[in-house]
Amino acid sequence: MSTLKPSFPPSSSPSAKEESPSLLALIKALNLIPHIEGGYYAETDRSKESIPSPFPSKMSSTTTGLVPTRPGFHPSVRSLSTTIFYLLTPSGPQGGFHRNSARTVHTLHRGRGSYVIIHADEEGKEKRVESFVVGHDVEKGEKLQWIVDGGKFKASYLLPDEEGGSESQGLLISETVVPGFEFVDHDFLAPEGLVELLGEAKAEELSWLLSPLGKK
Repeated sequence: MSTLKPSFPPSSSPSAKEESPSLLALIKALNLIPHIEGGYYAETDRSKESIPSPFPSKMSSTTTGLVPTRPGFHPSVRSLSTTIFYLLTPSGPQGGFHRNSARTVHTLHRGRGSYVIIHADEEGKEKRVESFVVGHDVEKGEKLQWIVDGGKFKASYLLPDEEGGSESQGLLISETVVPGFEFVDHDFLAPEGLVELLGEAKAEELSWLLSPLGKK
């Protein structure tokens, strides 16, 4: 894997005041709000059907203390699915390493970005790292749709709209989580966890993709 580096200065939290007029209009039209992972989001669907949770029962994760508990949440039950819009912008250009217990299907709407996946659920002491570009140039291998199974850590960062360019009008995607997303099923990756998964050298190389909220 070649060395990865940000195309836009990392920011711990996006600021709508710093966005372009076109991005401000998009954020308003889609009712997006800042996401604790970085970028913006809006939940657009939560299935009214529910199933028994397939995950070990727990009341908290490294994330639950950072957000309010969803009204009606019960640890033994999950919605059948949930869907969100997720947006990265030049003022909120990356989503830090995190994992979900559930499977996530991503669909591209506009823009370009890069995803980095740590296959923490696979065997072996040093875990496999995968990176790929999402965008509309499928002939060059850019992805329009990608799936991240539960138990894997992922991070994402914004790329210029044109390869070799310097500007972006944002990376807008949808994420559908099956079974439905709950923050109790979500964990940020801590610096020491990154070292444990990848070793010192690779961890240092990818440390810029850690969320400042990561902790044990």
